[in-house]
Amino acid sequence: MASTTPFSIQHPTWTTSKALKFHEPYKNLHFLSNPSSHSLSNPSLSSSSFPLNPKLSILNPPLLFHPLHDSSHDRLLEDFEIPTINNHQKLETLIKFDQIVHGESSKRVFIRDSPWISALYWKGTRKIANKKVKLELKDIEKRKYNLLRRRQIREETEAWERMAEEYTGLVKEMCERKLAPNLPYVKSLFLGWFEPLKEAIEREQKLEKSKKQKSAFSPNIELLPADKMAVIVMHKMMGLVMVGHEDGCVRVVQAAVQIGIAIEQEGCGDHVEVRIHNFLEKTKNHQRKKTMHDVQESMDKEKEMLRKRVNSLIRRKRLMEVQNLVIQDETKPWSRDKQAKLGSRLIELLTETAYVQPPVDQSEGIPPDVRPAFRHIFKSLTKNPGQKTVKKYGVIECDPLILTGLDGTAKHMLIPYFPMLVPPKKWRGYDKGGHLFLPSYIMRTHGSRQQQDAVRSVPGKQMQKVFEALDTLGNTKWRVNRKVLDVVERIWASGGNNAGLVNRGDIPIPEKPSSDDLTEIQRWKWSVRKAKKINQERHSQRCDTELKLSVARKLKDEEGFYYPHNLDFRGRAYPMHPHLTHLSSDLCRGVLEFAEGRPLGKSGLCWLKIHLANLYSGGVEKLSHDGRLAFVENHLSEIFDSAENPVNGKRWWLTAEDPFQCLAACINLSEALKSASPHTVISHLPIHQDGSCNGLQHYAALGRHSVDHAFSSSDAFQKEAAAVNLVAAEKPSDVYSEIAARVHEIIRRDSNKDPATNPHALLAKVLIDEVDRKLVKQTVMTSVYGVTYVGAREQIKRRLEEKGHITDDRLLFSAACYAAKVTLTALGELFQAARDIMGWLGDCAKVIASEDQPVRWTTPLGLPVVQPYYKTQRHLIRTSLQVLALQREGSSVQVRKQRTAFPPNFVHSLDGSHMMMTAVACRDADLRFAGVHDSFWTHARDADLMNRILREKFVELYNMPILENLLEDFQTSYPTLKFPSLPERGNFDLQEVLRSPYFFN
Repeated sequence: MASTTPFSIQHPTWTTSKALKFHEPYKNLHFLSNPSSHSLSNPSLSSSSFPLNPKLSILNPPLLFHPLHDSSHDRLLEDFEIPTINNHQKLETLIKFDQIVHGESSKRVFIRDSPWISALYWKGTRKIANKKVKLELKDIEKRKYNLLRRRQIREETEAWERMAEEYTGLVKEMCERKLAPNLPYVKSLFLGWFEPLKEAIEREQKLEKSKKQKSAFSPNIELLPADKMAVIVMHKMMGLVMVGHEDGCVRVVQAAVQIGIAIEQEGCGDHVEVRIHNFLEKTKNHQRKKTMHDVQESMDKEKEMLRKRVNSLIRRKRLMEVQNLVIQDETKPWSRDKQAKLGSRLIELLTETAYVQPPVDQSEGIPPDVRPAFRHIFKSLTKNPGQKTVKKYGVIECDPLILTGLDGTAKHMLIPYFPMLVPPKKWRGYDKGGHLFLPSYIMRTHGSRQQQDAVRSVPGKQMQKVFEALDTLGNTKWRVNRKVLDVVERIWASGGNNAGLVNRGDIPIPEKPSSDDLTEIQRWKWSVRKAKKINQERHSQRCDTELKLSVARKLKDEEGFYYPHNLDFRGRAYPMHPHLTHLSSDLCRGVLEFAEGRPLGKSGLCWLKIHLANLYSGGVEKLSHDGRLAFVENHLSEIFDSAENPVNGKRWWLTAEDPFQCLAACINLSEALKSASPHTVISHLPIHQDGSCNGLQHYAALGRHSVDHAFSSSDAFQKEAAAVNLVAAEKPSDVYSEIAARVHEIIRRDSNKDPATNPHALLAKVLIDEVDRKLVKQTVMTSVYGVTYVGAREQIKRRLEEKGHITDDRLLFSAACYAAKVTLTALGELFQAARDIMGWLGDCAKVIASEDQPVRWTTPLGLPVVQPYYKTQRHLIRTSLQVLALQREGSSVQVRKQRTAFPPNFVHSLDGSHMMMTAVACRDADLRFAGVHDSFWTHARDADLMNRILREKFVELYNMPILENLLEDFQTSYPTLKFPSLPERGNFDLQEVLRSPYFFN
């Protein structure tokens, strides 16, 4: 049996070496238990009763409790004849099935303390009492887990049904009372659309059944009840409008495919017992269809034999075999064609049935202006304004009334892949793990067949470390920091535009000038276009903020929740939930904290202060640890004020670079320092240890050579290693500041040149006071990940726009072009050795791609990677709305993309390996761990231990002959190709990393 990670349980008044936790509501409860068959019941103790007294466990600390064995290991079914299952019966069946797998604790009666119990205790029954305490607490945890698991099953399996039932009930109530209910904006829209859309879908379903010449989507439109299908269509369409629209328009191809995928997942992603029921119903119907063809007759006999075997196995309780038989008989996943055709027809039905109506002024007697909520139109795509049309594409345009107020009602949207109330299933394969019943895949392949095949075919044993790392990340329990959430809500309610929150209002559109001057008219058009763009961005940001806050509001009263993780194709881990996660913005990180609290301890108090200084940033993070501690000590009054009066006080925390995270740290530190015993204060705050330009750290480690070899370039490697803190120093090196200084020096020299002979002189004069660390930081970070000149130009242009000193758009563009060239030149001077390795990796990829092959490699943890860059094939399909052009993965690779993307993808696979190695080691050391690529998080008291572990794992990773293994792998896979020799490397001693305090800090 696979090992399980213990739950950590602690009573607030106890201190034990394992930081156990008991829950306050249970401390004075006792139980009379009926004996049951499970291992937690003890017949000899079942009728005794005693107090759950904290004093008992001071002498004998309770056991560590293990979570229930996950259903993914068993997948058993209850022995029952499978009846016809309707939507209301489905949940009961699921819960019944879940009880068989996980068991139900015995029924018990809660009673009060009895005087004779204490007497028994003092007469020498302490040992028996302690044993009973352990058993009962274990049983409490089991019951609690089962209740949460039931809720989780409901969340995953009933969401669309509940929504459909809600709208059906509202429609019924509205008809009975002849009065429209008072609903939030988006719900009132849905209520008006629901019944007409449902009836249109029902008519379509009946029509398809009666037609002899059936439509291409005919079998798929009958997959779900009309009410559920209507709810899915409305929510998916509005979700796209909310976060992905262009001027209130959504591309037809995007909307059609998204809706088709949602219908397929809900209809075909049914659960084990429902699948068996559907199989038996299908084969029963198949029996009735008599045919005289020999082939069909043979198929009938095979189906009948399979049906009899399934029934026989059910009667004999051999239900694992039943499941395997049914899964083998299931249909293949839908093609993009099927998804798009069904989605198009459903969108068409929505455009025909959904209407909006502006508020009517009853006094004027004007008839109501009822108009379609959505229209199907075509837009023209041009490369530049004034050019001829290149092509047209179909969009669904929503009425402006829909957008009005939409960003304030995002909380009523159905959010997929919600955080889990119980730990995720352990990963055991490509589609085995994660959510209990929602479709979950270990890798986000985005339709790449070769990558899917590679992951599916790899032996599970080879992927074991990857599975363990994802399970470790998924088993980290989180909760909402209510104090920070309350501050966020107050700022948001007052209009936002503070602490990084977007302004909830739009900027006014400039009025057309009265003058006929062409220059002034052109300037007005540009300003209108710019204002509309800003408002569109604000709308998307407001919707995004509302979605994040809606998740936080729903979870704020939960004791804890979990994020199942999966991988991108390079091996970097991400939470499967898309909105409120620790990988997201400062808002999300400030609102989230570990559900488990641990005492700060002496070192933890120091790390909490350093963490606060890092979050404040503004140059403080470049100081030594002692300097950061001094900064916090010098600002204690501001920190206390921020914690006590965050909204109406001095609001010092708002000046931090990460304000909400800084506020959370201020609250925790204030609580500790005002305590009589600061080191014993419980902290839930994750403390971050971040890599120093981590991509360059990996290149520096790749570039070193064995100590007994000397190279002419060894000084360069040592210099690069020192620049990214691989060696010990009194204070951290800051590569961004060093590059900024080099850029400033080059621009200063250019500014002194004659503009008549040097075209850059005027631009240098404009930029001389604009160069700082922030201007170049993003370009330096992404340089090792293959940033191009165009990418660098856009990054620097955004920073210059934020400064707001250069207002002329053309001058801004020219300045960004010049600054990007200078920045890339400075980078090449400082990191020549890293450039050499990047060049070698690119050359190897070019050799492979030139043979029309994708670049493949295996990460140090055994994850197979295939670069998914193929030339796409345009595939036209006719739908009920329009002809759609779908993109398919072709058979020929994109040679240039394979070459340029390989160096950054390879380094990403290495930083993902380092993070996963650290995660597993932290789990083994009983640390709670969360990772954001190159930022590792744990409790304050455990930061020292995590720091040691992450350095040891980095050294362990780069003690492997990574580049040698890669070259050997290439030569084995492509024996006829000639690859360039390994690049020259230095003699840097990796053991230096173990002694570097600022490697991660």
